[in-house]
Order: sequence, then C-alpha cells, then structure tokens
Amino acid sequence: MKKLFKYIFPYKYATIMALSLTGFELVVELIQPVLMAKIIDEGITNGDMFPVYLWGGILLLLSFIAFVAGIVNSFYSSHVGQAVGYDLRRDLFDKIQQFAFKDFQEIPTSSLITRLTNDVTQIQNFLFMSLRIALRAPLFILGGMIMAFTVNVKLATILLISVPLLMVIVLTLIRKGVTLFQLVQKKLDRVNSIIQENLVGIRLIKAFTRGPHEQGRFEKVNKLLREDNKKALQIMEMTMPILMFGMNVAMVIILWFGSLQLDIGGAQAGEIVAVLNYGTKIMFAFTVFSFVMMNYSRAQASSGRLVEILEQETDAEQLNTPSTGEKIDGRVEFHHVSFQYPQALKRTLDDISFTAEVGQRIGILGETGSGKTSLFQLIPRLFEVTEGHITIDDEDITKYEKEELRKQIGMVPQEAHLFTGTVKENIGWGKENATFDEIIEAAKKAEIHEFIMTLPHQYETMVGQRGVNLSGGQKQRLSIARAIVRQPRILLLDDSTSALDSKTEANILTSIKDQACTTFIIAQKISSVIKSDQILLLEEGMLVAKGTHEQLLKESDSYRRIYKSQMQKEMEQLA
Repeated sequence: MKKLFKYIFPYKYATIMALSLTGFELVVELIQPVLMAKIIDEGITNGDMFPVYLWGGILLLLSFIAFVAGIVNSFYSSHVGQAVGYDLRRDLFDKIQQFAFKDFQEIPTSSLITRLTNDVTQIQNFLFMSLRIALRAPLFILGGMIMAFTVNVKLATILLISVPLLMVIVLTLIRKGVTLFQLVQKKLDRVNSIIQENLVGIRLIKAFTRGPHEQGRFEKVNKLLREDNKKALQIMEMTMPILMFGMNVAMVIILWFGSLQLDIGGAQAGEIVAVLNYGTKIMFAFTVFSFVMMNYSRAQASSGRLVEILEQETDAEQLNTPSTGEKIDGRVEFHHVSFQYPQALKRTLDDISFTAEVGQRIGILGETGSGKTSLFQLIPRLFEVTEGHITIDDEDITKYEKEELRKQIGMVPQEAHLFTGTVKENIGWGKENATFDEIIEAAKKAEIHEFIMTLPHQYETMVGQRGVNLSGGQKQRLSIARAIVRQPRILLLDDSTSALDSKTEANILTSIKDQACTTFIIAQKISSVIKSDQILLLEEGMLVAKGTHEQLLKESDSYRRIYKSQMQKEMEQLA
C-alpha cells in the first residue's frame, strides 16, 4: 500500500480537508459523553434545568456542525477515492501498452482485466473508507479510553484491560484475512479467464454444442472462488461476534462495579453513564474498525497486484539507444538468428540467415509450429533475438528506436482484429491523422472499397466488436487496408489472405508491389507466394531451403513434395 501513496499526493488539499473534518467529528464524539454527564450530574440529579438547557444546547449545536462536517467530508473523501482510481487505471493502462510480448505471457489478459477493474475498485473503496470513517475508528478507541480516564479512573481501567486484548484478536484475524483475500483475487483471475474464453469462442461453443462442458468448467472455478471467498469472509466476520461479546462483558462489569462505587460515593451517576457511553461508542468503533480492516485486507491484496504491474520493466523502459530520426529503405537481413521464447524448452528458430532486398516480396512457407510467426515478430522487435542479429539497411536493428521502427512497418496478424468503431476509423487506425483520401486509396488497394460502398453508411458504417458483423475475408481486407494506409517500408502479412479467392489475393499483392515496400508473406499455399522474389521454407525452426519457386523446384525435395501435394489436391478439386 505504501507504494501507492504517491497517488494521493496530487489531492493532498482534499485529503487534508477530509482528515480535518474527520478530526472535528471525532472531537465532537469524544465530548458528547462528558456533556451528557454534566447534564445528568449538574442538572437532572440536582433538579436544576439551567445546566440541562446550557449543555444540551451546546450538545445539539456541536452535533449539527458535526453533521454538516460529515456531509462535506463525504464529498472530499469520494473525490480523492475516485481521482486516485482514475489515475491508477490511467497509469496501469499506459504501462500495459508498454508491455513487451513476453510480459503478456507472464501475466495473462484475464488477470490484467481484473487488476484494472476489481483491484482498482478495492483501492478506491479503501481510500474512501479511510478518509471518511476508518481513521476516526481507531482514534476514537484511543481517545475514548483517555476521556474515560478523565471521567473516572477506576471504571476506565476496565476498558483499559479489555480493549487491548480485543485489539490483538482483531489484528490476528486481519493478518489471516489478507492472505486469504490474495488467494481470492487469484481465483477471480481464473474465473475471468474462463468468461473471456467463452465470450470470445461463443460461436465455436454453440457450433460444437459444448455449452454443458463449458458450464462445467465455469462451475468448477466458480466453486473454488466461492469457497476461498467464504473462508476469507468467515475469518473476517468472526471479528464482529468476538468484539460484541468482549465489549458486552466489559459493559456488564462496568455496570456492576459502577453500582458498587455509586453506593459508596466513589462515582456519580453521570460518570457511570459517560464511561458506559464511551464503552458503547468504542464497541461501535471496533465494529467499524473490523469492517474497515476487511476492506484493508482486500486493498492490501490488490495493491500488491497493482504494484507488480506498475513496477514491471517494460518494453519502453528497456530502450537505451537514442532515436536516429532516419527513414528506412527496407533491406532486411538475418544473420544466424536464433530465438527461444522465455521459459520454452527449446529454440523456436535456429540459425536463420537470409537477405531481403528493398522492394522484394519474400514468401515464407512451413508447417504449423515451424516458427513463421515468430520470425515475423523479430522484425518489429516484438521479441528480441536470442542469438545472432538482424539488420535493416545494414544497420543493426537494436540501433533503431522501437517506436520509430514500428511506425515504418505494417503488420497484418494471422487473426484479423478489428475495433468497435466505423469502417473509416478502423482503416485510419493504422496511421495517425490519415486523411480520408488516404483511407479510400488504402481500401482500394486492399480490394475492399467496392464492398464498403454497398454498406448502409459506407465508410461511416459501424463495425461490431472484433468485426462480428463481417465475414472472414472482409475482415482480412480491412486489416490489410489498415496496414497499407501507413505507407510502410516493410509489410508483414501473416497468412492474412487465407480467406480470399485467388483473384482478389493476386490483385492485392500487385497493389502492394506497386508501393515498393519490402513485403513478407506467410502462407499455407504455394500459390500465394509463387511469384515471390524469394521463398523461405522452414521446418521445425530451421531454414531448410530458400530461393525462387523455380530454383526450389529444382533444388529442394521438401518444396517439391509440398508443391506436388498441393497441386494434386487442386486437381482433385477441379475434377
């Protein structure tokens, strides 16, 4: 929690105001029993109404002022809580944007969502509770004890014995609660993970009628969450009955001992009422304190998870080279490059060497798991090479500032991902401040313009989340347009024409060729890369062959085998 205190500092004046008002409410609460004692001993016992009116009026006035102070305090407390929550979410989201790909492997998406939502909410609630009533509760316990001693030492001694004992019990239970709530947050991550998987794959679930199976999976993790949450709440809820029992015992003892003192003149009736009043208020303060500590347990568990994100060494923080400010031409060369994912058992890529000249089209073939996508991810430095090095325009890729490099690369992932917004916004997303003419030109090159013009609102037509209202081919062409609008020097197409017919695919590749950018194409079909200037054939992370289509037919048995297999399938389909 200490590491998050810096988020309170910008709102120090609101915090100070809230704490000052809390202090005023506390003073009024501490004075009330003393004033009531005066009303009883000086007025009611003596049959004199003047002290009743005097002290009663002061009591009512102070209570009204405290009432107003409480309302204003709530305003400042909520302002600080919500403002800190806003800043936390902003910084967390900004930090996540800087994550390298390896960071997303270490912290799953579902956990990041939980931290940005539930964990931040826990911090907000705790801050509000702290400024509103949390600090008042422990201070009243201490202040109430002191004030009780000013009223009657013997009666206050009973509180002095019981209160610390109850405090030790409460703190012990709270320590256990923090550990349990940390487990609860992890279980919540798992529940969110299952929910996310199901919502993303709902079409597949329905198509395979796997609803009951998925319900069972969710039920399992949901039960684990329920059980851990129940344990944590049971531990925390135990504090209430223990406090109530302990303080009620103390009250009975005060009444019994007070009656004895009253008989021998060792205490006045007002003093007994005042000490009992302090005891009652201390019991209530303990109740509030236990509730606040339950919130603290959750907040403490959440704060550790948030700090883990905020202190994560990210992609941006690893930059140690100044920006060159130079535009690249697009000559890419791999020099004995090997790559292994963090915590992987073996290399994904092993000793890869090739050269892509400016404006060339490079086709990449290989079975699933051969390392094609991993090779792509090394070019924009989404991952760093394990061994060897990559050069662009004969300059080591690490000499380029990552943001500068990526702005000159267009990438179309294997799974076309669109955002909620208009068609225009989705294409323009690829280039900040892209003009409408540039967007239209990119759409034409991606063979999607004519389709867009048939939509109800053309370029202003809304695209559903992840492009749910579009076909696979339409999503792929919009993704390609989004990459083309960047006017990249290097274009990476990761099997992004698989849903297109051969004519549309050929037209798009011709348009891209006209842009004179170096283009890398991952494909499953040789027909997609047959006109490439160079074809790379990967097998189990190794480059087993490279050359033009004609060269590989002559020199590579593996390539000939793939080509014959695919040609035979095409012939069978035509037949």
